[in-house]
Amino acid sequence: MSAERAPRQPGPVVDIRELRVAFATDGGDVVAVDGVSLQVQPGEILAIVGESGSGKTVTARSILGLLPETAALSGQVIVAGDDVASAPPRELRAIRGVHAAMVFQEPSSVLNPVYTVGWQIAEGLRAHGKVSRRAARAQAIEMLRRVGIPEPEARIDYFPHQFSGGQKQRIVIAMALILGPAVIVADEPTTALDVTVQAQILRLLLRRCRDEFGATVVLITHNMGVVADLADRVIVMNGGRIVEEAPVERLFAQPADAYTQQLLAAVPRLSAGPSWSPARAERVEGRERAQAQAPVVRAEHLRIEYPGRLGRKPFVAVPDASFEIAPGEVLGLVGESGSGKTTIGRAMARLAPVSGGSLEVLGVDLAEAGERRFRPQRRRLGFVFQDPGTSFNPLMTIGHAIAEPIQVHGTAEERAGARQRVEELLEAVRLPRAYADRFPHELSGGQRQRASLARGLILGPDLLIADEPTSALDVSVQAAVLELFGELRERFGFASLFITHDLAVVDQVADRVIVLYKGEIVEEGPTSAVLHAPTEPYTQRLLASLPVPDPVAQRARRAARSA
Repeated sequence: MSAERAPRQPGPVVDIRELRVAFATDGGDVVAVDGVSLQVQPGEILAIVGESGSGKTVTARSILGLLPETAALSGQVIVAGDDVASAPPRELRAIRGVHAAMVFQEPSSVLNPVYTVGWQIAEGLRAHGKVSRRAARAQAIEMLRRVGIPEPEARIDYFPHQFSGGQKQRIVIAMALILGPAVIVADEPTTALDVTVQAQILRLLLRRCRDEFGATVVLITHNMGVVADLADRVIVMNGGRIVEEAPVERLFAQPADAYTQQLLAAVPRLSAGPSWSPARAERVEGRERAQAQAPVVRAEHLRIEYPGRLGRKPFVAVPDASFEIAPGEVLGLVGESGSGKTTIGRAMARLAPVSGGSLEVLGVDLAEAGERRFRPQRRRLGFVFQDPGTSFNPLMTIGHAIAEPIQVHGTAEERAGARQRVEELLEAVRLPRAYADRFPHELSGGQRQRASLARGLILGPDLLIADEPTSALDVSVQAAVLELFGELRERFGFASLFITHDLAVVDQVADRVIVLYKGEIVEEGPTSAVLHAPTEPYTQRLLASLPVPDPVAQRARRAARSA
């Protein structure tokens, strides 16, 4: 059993009236939320959607009074009868956890690595009431069981690093539920999760927050499939204002605002059947011609393992994998976290060890060759990381970061013309030339990802490894980056390993698909065949777990899964 619930006030659980939030900066005040008014009714799941900078997260964080000191707030934010906007710090501490709780996007940033998860779940009970250590432990065990953590009696004493990403998200939800709050604010709770884990979180936890625990949910997300799967009502924000508000079915069927229409049009969708567009047919024909040439990547019985520590056995990430990538081909590599897809990508760049078999990249067998032999081939290989915010040096301008491969691998002539090459590539990825003199923090996430593409292409590589390049982007920015990826591929003719867990993205960009499960290839073939006529149960389960941006279709899929 959870802690005793706080008495509920009649009327809406959350009532925001004319909220305005501005942040003080060196360049003047920046208005993040401008006159927002909304209500959340008891038992409702309200989704607030919009692109980065739309004000959705600032609006949500105001419900718990979690805005920084630089924020100037006006208006009212009434939660279970209390005005959070004017409450002093002591009252805010009493409201948090009891009346409102938050589930953050990245559980690893919330969980303290030096305390057990049981201690952290029980911390809320200790902070808000006199609960004995034994009673708090018993309630924490029961909450872990209810959110689906196996063997909760033993695992209550585990530390966060001993859980998977999906399990850590369940633990964060248990922390939010332990005091029985009236409203739970979930900020992008499934963004970093695989489709199967995402489906479990949505089905077993977030929906149960309402149906079993009686909580109201405010969901912040840019995943319109999640919105279709979960929400009762949707609010669309743009530029700090609400541009549309409607029940979920009406919003998807008849969006009234032009911005909403644009947002829905940008959502990647898995096509209803094999797509034989002229462009795809031309790519298939080109791939068939390229297969007659020597592949840029050939793996035969590839084995990748990491040495064990303190006498433990080595960890086998990839036990046995064989595949090829033809010149100019895009190979999609999909699978859940821990399936080995990123490990294979890193091994192709010689960033992970090859323990057995062979991995030939650009004509060099990495299992036999040393770094000195492979180094000349590095200029023929580009890498696009998942998070460009951490892969760019914050002390380097964008221009210097993009030109860095030329400084390391280029000729004297290329170094002399580096600036011109950088500006040409900035234009190719649809960024102004002047952005070369900006620093990474001065660009948005989508702009940084475009710059990351430019850096990967600066030496004109024959092979580009793209590791989850769109997973953290808004749908419209993701659509622009995917379109750009296709254009750059046609222009530069590179082959690519495209690593992702988003099957709809794979359907758009890949010629062939490999499905990985626990380091082994369970299915491989042309994209249209694998995604529209899968033969393996695991691939079928992945496809069934993918939420579709259609509330009616998603409801039917849910019913079919539970039948």
